[in-house]
Amino acid sequence: MTNDSKMNISFDNTENAFAYKTDKELKQSKFLFNTMDYPLFVPIGTRLTPFLMKTGLPVHGIIRNTIFKQFVGGETLPETSEVVSLLKQFGVQVILDYGVEGKEGEENFEHAADVFIDVINYAATQSNIPFISVKVTGLARFSLLQTLNEAPRLRSGIHDHELEIDEWDRVRKRMHRICEVAAEKNIGVLIDSEESWIQDPVDRLCMEMMETFNKEKAIVYNTIQLYRHDRLHFLHLSHRIAKEKQFVLGMKLVRGAYMEKERSRASQRGYPSPIQVDKENTDKDFDASVEYCIKNINEISSIIASHNDASNMLGVQLLEKNNLPFNHPNIHFSQLYGMSDNITFNLAKIGCNVSKYLPFGPIRDVIPYLMRRAQENSSMSGQTGRELSLIRKELKRRKSA
Repeated sequence: MTNDSKMNISFDNTENAFAYKTDKELKQSKFLFNTMDYPLFVPIGTRLTPFLMKTGLPVHGIIRNTIFKQFVGGETLPETSEVVSLLKQFGVQVILDYGVEGKEGEENFEHAADVFIDVINYAATQSNIPFISVKVTGLARFSLLQTLNEAPRLRSGIHDHELEIDEWDRVRKRMHRICEVAAEKNIGVLIDSEESWIQDPVDRLCMEMMETFNKEKAIVYNTIQLYRHDRLHFLHLSHRIAKEKQFVLGMKLVRGAYMEKERSRASQRGYPSPIQVDKENTDKDFDASVEYCIKNINEISSIIASHNDASNMLGVQLLEKNNLPFNHPNIHFSQLYGMSDNITFNLAKIGCNVSKYLPFGPIRDVIPYLMRRAQENSSMSGQTGRELSLIRKELKRRKSA
């Protein structure tokens, strides 16, 4: 397709952004973001909600009809199909995420691997679900990852503790099993980033899977958090390894999710913080990564996973500048379901490959995910206010239309 429609893109176009929502649904979203905008609501709500869910008090329905409905596709895979088909009508794809946080224990890890495979099989039956998301902490013990991260000897595969070698081997086999089915069904596997003190074994596992499954095209994707000051260099290094070993690099670009936790751990333990000194440096590295991936588009398949207007616009402008189609198979844009519809639906309108990251799972189990969304909205610079102003603008437009 040609890129003639570029001039028509505006992330302020609320008619495109909310075409998929009824007046009633828009008003419900407005109420929710209004509530989240109260300074004390999020800190109190995020502490209280998990407690209330355990008490058996009738809060399930309230959560389901508010924050759950806004940010989650459903409790089961069949329930998500309604959201998936609605998004499809507007040219928006889906990254499916089994939003249950990792439960420890070999039995739970095996069960999680089976669920991820079920999700892949389901995605393969839907024309607009090109990817699923996988967390290594759903397949491996957190403290095992930490041990592997801290032991330099493990980089050469040698370790004192045979039990841990066996345990890590089981993790690798689980991931291999997931990626094998994904390759067979042509569904991409996006491996989530983790805290810096467990990220090294996750990176190595990603590389191993890419080398096996990304020979023809990207099936497996690693995730880099650009609020870490070493990740732009890591992107260059990963690309060099991919070229040497002759596979397609798959990379999802995000700004990051663990900033406060990272800073406080670094300061408590007295090591240099892995986090950028300020947001400007994060933005600079993120945009440099977008440029690098598009410059090397035939060797790197990338996902620009961002709620930042400027970074998404940069991606579009670079595609146009390099005379690349907006729907080039090696570039994809993505935002979280329930947020930044102004970006997603306007990108879809001009023919970009764009998706909503859509979690699903039992309400009780996705509470940690929902609490993070609430915190992220209140901590992201003006995100809640931005969502509110766009919703108000659209309601006003509809009223006067």
